[in-house]
Amino acid sequence: MRKIAIIVLHLFFVMPVQAQQKSIQVHDPVMIQQDSQFHVFCTGRGISEWVSNDLQNWTKQKPVFDTLPWAVEAVQGFRNYVWAPDISKYNGKYYLYYSVSTFGKNTSCIGVATNTTLDHNDANYHWEDAGKLTCSRQGRDNFNAIDPNLIVDRNGSLWLAFGSFWNGIQLLQLNDDALSIKQPQQIINIAKRDKVVNGNTALEAPFIYFKNGFYYLFVSADLCCKGAESTYKILVGRSGAITGTYLDKEGKSMLNGGGTLVQQGDGIQYYAVGHNAVTILNGKEYIVYHGYDVNDKGKSKLVIHELLWDSEGWPLVKQ
Repeated sequence: MRKIAIIVLHLFFVMPVQAQQKSIQVHDPVMIQQDSQFHVFCTGRGISEWVSNDLQNWTKQKPVFDTLPWAVEAVQGFRNYVWAPDISKYNGKYYLYYSVSTFGKNTSCIGVATNTTLDHNDANYHWEDAGKLTCSRQGRDNFNAIDPNLIVDRNGSLWLAFGSFWNGIQLLQLNDDALSIKQPQQIINIAKRDKVVNGNTALEAPFIYFKNGFYYLFVSADLCCKGAESTYKILVGRSGAITGTYLDKEGKSMLNGGGTLVQQGDGIQYYAVGHNAVTILNGKEYIVYHGYDVNDKGKSKLVIHELLWDSEGWPLVKQ
């Protein structure tokens, strides 16, 4: 979106907040293209959004939400800092899933909002919040309702993957409206780490991508959010069925700590990387994630790479 300089137009359009070159500071990014514009949604107050016409120069937008009253009631300590959004286009609408929580607790909820357009200059631009979709509660549930990802399977059925720490990654089926859970609700565990690895059992940020007859489950393992001390890395497994079992390249189940390494920090450019999404931009597949920048005090930065596939059908990151 071009920055609007004429004061009169400001009365009718959403004014961009800030323009920035290339390595923008984001956390938990997802990306989608509408027409010639690229949109990044990420963790931030009210959900942060950036827009670009070339994947190089980015303009920060007004937050998606000014406030989320339902979330304040549902999650004690919530202060409109919204985590890990997921953006999809389905049946002519954009669906933005997001999570509300407090760090280190699994009293959390996943919500969803819809919009007919992502163009802030369109008269029809408006996010309609449908409120909470599913929640977890400390002391009741052994999973954490954060890090949502919508998947449409090969039969057209809708699923939501989510999860962090506790019992790992979960999957549940949605109704065709993408706004409600199919009943009776059945939560399926598709990946976890029961054994301590690198001092933790951390596994989170699922993203499922269907290609060549397989569902690829990308996850982030080890520790995020610690700047230079972060140990985040991206792993993957695949399955012929969306409900699993997901196996890595060596045949190990992701329910038993499996996962083939996709990307990790190199200690030169990024200390650690993680929380990825896969997207198609101008007909090419890309993997998007954040990296903790070695040259900027471990701040989390947007990373975009073309996604390639080896002869056995496993993902490769083009450097």
